[in-house]
Amino acid sequence: TMFLVGLSGGIASGKSTVVAVLQELGCAVIDADVIAREVVQPHSKAHRHIVRCFGTEILSESGEINREALGNIIFSQPEKRQLLNRITHPEIQKEMLKQILKYFLLGYRYVILDIPLLFETNRLTKFMKYTVLVYCDPPTQLSRLMKRNGLSRAQAEARIASQLPLDEKRKLATHVIDNSGDRESTRRQVLRLHARLEDSLDFLWARLVLGTAVVGFGGLVYLLLRHFSS
Repeated sequence: TMFLVGLSGGIASGKSTVVAVLQELGCAVIDADVIAREVVQPHSKAHRHIVRCFGTEILSESGEINREALGNIIFSQPEKRQLLNRITHPEIQKEMLKQILKYFLLGYRYVILDIPLLFETNRLTKFMKYTVLVYCDPPTQLSRLMKRNGLSRAQAEARIASQLPLDEKRKLATHVIDNSGDRESTRRQVLRLHARLEDSLDFLWARLVLGTAVVGFGGLVYLLLRHFSS
């Protein structure tokens, strides 16, 4: 029974693998990371604010924000990370709301919000009927991160430490997908979760009410246009 489903994980826990399976199944997935990149494009409000706070050294030659340079700052300085969140989160949430409304009107049974820091910020969890954590055991997470990003053990451990531990997130999630094993095991877990979510009819009434309101508004606009044109 749900409408909004929050999906999260930890760095190198394999969340992208789970998202890929969900997208293959035709699920509506809103990726907060993609939106985060879009809202800080050059000439945007967030871009200007970030440059004022962090300086031009975090810019690439094209004027875009160098995510690696900015990441090196915020991973080592928690107060800088909080500042960046205060700048970007309102813009990200506005864009997410627009996309939620689109899928809502299209009649999707549920919408997945892929939010890496869902449990760290904890402000959006109250809007989720269910939360899903993509989990893997700590040694696997460390090994994957070192291999994927070419980091030393110390660097990888520092990045993992900047997030809430996966074992803590596991206690907060309503569903856990264990991605410690192979891809096929993870896929089977995602298929089971998807089947359960698809059985939900919650918020059907809300879609009907909102759809009726939209149709009614469209009819009113049409009548007004006819009135003024005549």
